[in-house]
Amino acid sequence: MLMEAEHSVVEDPSPTASPDEGTLSSPSPKPGFWQMVREDINCVFERDPAARNRWEVICTYPGIHALFLHRIAHCLWKRRWFFLARLLSFFARSFTLIEIHPAAQIGRRFFIDHGCGVVIGETAEIGDDVTLYHGVTLGGTSWDKGKRHPTLENGVIVGTGAKILGPVRIGQGSRIGANAVVIQDVAAEMTVVGIPGRAVIPPHQRRIPAHGIDLDHHLMPDPVGRAIERLLHRIQDLEAQVAHLNQEREQARQEQVKGGSEYP
Repeated sequence: MLMEAEHSVVEDPSPTASPDEGTLSSPSPKPGFWQMVREDINCVFERDPAARNRWEVICTYPGIHALFLHRIAHCLWKRRWFFLARLLSFFARSFTLIEIHPAAQIGRRFFIDHGCGVVIGETAEIGDDVTLYHGVTLGGTSWDKGKRHPTLENGVIVGTGAKILGPVRIGQGSRIGANAVVIQDVAAEMTVVGIPGRAVIPPHQRRIPAHGIDLDHHLMPDPVGRAIERLLHRIQDLEAQVAHLNQEREQARQEQVKGGSEYP
């Protein structure tokens, strides 16, 4: 897709590491398991206006269920109980329709809204305060072992149906628009839309509400629409120039007719 702003990428990203080990950008201190679970539940009220009370969130939010089971499976995985971890992950996927590989590393206050169809791959790394909507895929593009899934830094928001593929790095505070396909690194605080994804809003033009999370996905720019709009404006300018030339030509002809000379 076309864009107005220049495509930005992360320059010289620092080596990627797990949020559990506190080496993602701007990491927060490692909390205890139950503290993380409480934070996961509390953050729902900050990002979902439909949430009314904790029992409702605990009992009816599949994103919370999937994340809770993943945190257990991840603990099993780190202790090299691989089969139990994968079995628990399989149960979580069957129950919540959210697939998170037990080796995926997820930070604090992670929120999956609705959740159906979310897939998070084995080597994916997610920082703190990240939000995913339904249908999001953090997938790989290679069969090689090693780092092959995305890294999302703190505060990233990924819109409905977006696909982030390969060992790319999404900078802190970036937004990925609905149905975008991202295959390159994205600089911090950028908004990305389209297939393939391109950055379209520089940081100084973003709308940051008081609570710090912008949910106005419908206000994201449309690079293709803007390109077409520019083409239409150009066509209108050209048509106006042609009409002006025709008018001058007609006036010249009339003046020659009045002067008694034959119009060439």
